[in-house]
Amino acid sequence: MEFFCYHRDRPDTATLRDELLEEHWSYMDRYAAEMIARGPTFSPGSDTATGSVHIVDLPDLATARAFVFEEPNYQAGVYRNVMLRRWRNVLGRTMWDFPGGREGGNRYLVLGLGFGQAADPVPPPNRDELIAYGPLLSDDGTTWLGNAVLVRAANPDAARAVLTQDLYSDIEVHDWEFGGRR
Repeated sequence: MEFFCYHRDRPDTATLRDELLEEHWSYMDRYAAEMIARGPTFSPGSDTATGSVHIVDLPDLATARAFVFEEPNYQAGVYRNVMLRRWRNVLGRTMWDFPGGREGGNRYLVLGLGFGQAADPVPPPNRDELIAYGPLLSDDGTTWLGNAVLVRAANPDAARAVLTQDLYSDIEVHDWEFGGRR
């Protein structure tokens, strides 16, 4: 089962986050084989982290919950909350398979939140700029709750345009970059 995890930082925890960097990476190294994508989000146009995205393939919801809540930054209080949703890897690849590579261009996390009829079930035609794409689903995987996309785009508005604006109750766009050891 694939899961989308988004830990959002508490304000003023950058120093603590930095202190825990090696512990965080070591924890994530334990899940290297299950990792589809990972990386931090940032305040617009800055290097101030605002959160951490992990998309992982784990056996079940209990394992996914353990993954997010045992994470060292979460345990230390860096994060103010966690979004944990079932997810489906529409592109069928990891971020490391992204043809655009780790560097170059602006990268974004786009979260389209909604309910009812699933929106944008098929990625837009220009798939070359998509790093990850898939629906956010209920715990049992049956109810559509939105879409999560990692994309390379010219700017936040271009990233937002990956999703059909009027089909969502809210669309968030966050600066994002490839995570993990370099």
